[in-house]
Amino acid sequence: MKLELRGITKRFGALIANDNINLVIEPGEIHALLGENGAGKSTLMNVLYGLYRAEEGEILLDDTAVHFAGPGDAMSAGIGMVHQHFMLIPVFTVAENVMLGNEQTKSGGRLDLTAARARVREISDRFGFNIDPDALVEDLPVGVQQRVEIIKALSRDARVLVFDEPTAVLTPQETDEFMVIMRQLKEEGTSIVFITHKLREVREVADRITVIRLGKVVGEALPTASNEELATLMVGRAVDLTVDKAPATPGKPALVVKNLTVIDPRGQVVVDDVSFSVAAGEILAIAGVQGNGQTELTEALMGLQPHVAGEIALDGSSLRGHSVRKVLDAGVGFVPEDRNVDGLVASFSIAENLMLDRSNQEPFVKRFNLQLDDLKTFAEETVKEFDVRSQGIETPVGRLSGGNQQKVVLARELSRPLRLFVAAQPTRGLDVGSIEFVHERIVATRDAGTPVIVISTELDEVAALADRIMVMYDGRVVGIVPGDTPRSVLGLMMAGVAPTDGTVPTDGTVPTDGTVPTDGTEPTDAAPTNSEPTASTEGAAV
Repeated sequence: MKLELRGITKRFGALIANDNINLVIEPGEIHALLGENGAGKSTLMNVLYGLYRAEEGEILLDDTAVHFAGPGDAMSAGIGMVHQHFMLIPVFTVAENVMLGNEQTKSGGRLDLTAARARVREISDRFGFNIDPDALVEDLPVGVQQRVEIIKALSRDARVLVFDEPTAVLTPQETDEFMVIMRQLKEEGTSIVFITHKLREVREVADRITVIRLGKVVGEALPTASNEELATLMVGRAVDLTVDKAPATPGKPALVVKNLTVIDPRGQVVVDDVSFSVAAGEILAIAGVQGNGQTELTEALMGLQPHVAGEIALDGSSLRGHSVRKVLDAGVGFVPEDRNVDGLVASFSIAENLMLDRSNQEPFVKRFNLQLDDLKTFAEETVKEFDVRSQGIETPVGRLSGGNQQKVVLARELSRPLRLFVAAQPTRGLDVGSIEFVHERIVATRDAGTPVIVISTELDEVAALADRIMVMYDGRVVGIVPGDTPRSVLGLMMAGVAPTDGTVPTDGTVPTDGTVPTDGTEPTDAAPTNSEPTASTEGAAV
């Protein structure tokens, strides 16, 4: 199916989100839509899907103009959309979710779940998804939930599929699998619109690339274009795709964690006897495939896990067992991996979200009274510094793009004095220009003498930022290695396989050659091994 958008213009008040956009998607091609946060990509696709109505322009399918009053019309015309935040009912089974809104019935008006299960199996077998139709969605990993969304669209005979930031919540392995799925869909004749920030993915899978900036199409390119060319089109200026940082000069251990164990509500050990430390003025990156204890470890540091054993000390003072408020008040900055669940209050304004950590402190509160003028000044300055794009500081955070929401979280945490900065997936949902900015701020935080922990599933980000890298597998530490450790070694470690060349001992401890001490404390030479940046930010999560 050929899809064409002609002169699409969409306004929200005075804001022009889409400005006379023209776009052609040829049958059986993967067309990447590339752009910064807030550039208008998702808005344009929501117009296509019938969620928004454009003020100007038209949509054509196979050269015939169509009008969609809602998503149902778009689906009936053969257009499916997989949103960044999945539209699934967690307590429903896969088959129930797939048939939702397109219910088939048997005699007596009973739902025909047998037909829905058969449809799920047919599509799952065709693409090798291996999905149980009777599995509850809430029990499925994120990558499998995305496949359920794809099955849901294909079950309605979608001939055009829109993927809105589909890899933002996927692990590297799941991302690779998703690329294979897109190629399979293309081979079957499905047209694909692939919305993303990630240059590597665009160059790997796209047939053509359209770049949108500030609501306008600013250029088209082939996947042979360089990362620098694509980044410049996206941002409108040259972007440094490497992390420029001087060698770290770590001080004494600031955060010391010993024999940390976390037990989940089911009684399972999810963090198993983990020990490490972070020095003032260094970045420790925690790497691993999602689901190997990184989340629970981070939550234990922040006081979010109730069943914790072991020691957590910051500058000699214990943090274990403290409330989240006490941990934050101790000077710990925290960027959670899911901003929507743990990082923001969607109905609150940008200004209100920026003061959440200090809602009981001066200058925002004096004698139990909110100081609106002080909050306004702070919010306006912070929004400008962190380039949060909105209609103003009173805009509810829930109305912002995902990347701009992430900027609000980072702005809040990095705009106050810190003794420790913990950032989980700090660039998830961000474009290359924003990633550059965030990485610069993280390095600047390190250089100011603050210990930094970065938890990331993106190896490029880990290698670019880390002075040391701790790899976790199945809740345990596989090893703690220098920041310039080759990706091939890190990949093995993330799979739970320690190298046999002595770089990382196979028993899960750390080397005894003085590079990294065996007790998880600081290196004996007080200097990191990697002195130069080693990786680009192009693959970092957005």
